[in-house]
Amino acid sequence: MTKGTGSLALILHAHLPFVRHPEHEFFREENWLFEAISESYVPLLQMIRRLLRRGVRFKLTLSVS
Repeated sequence: MTKGTGSLALILHAHLPFVRHPEHEFFREENWLFEAISESYVPLLQMIRRLLRRGVRFKLTLSVS
């Protein structure tokens, strides 16, 4: 019996509570959103770009709520 290459599935789920507070000029959830964009999503996109440039084949599942 020939052994094939294994597979690994990483499912990324991103959840941020977001409630708009029109009565306040600044609110915490908006800061969380910008932090997530700058600290998670932008680095993820940069990593994807590097993998594509190197010709690495990959699949990505990202769940956002």
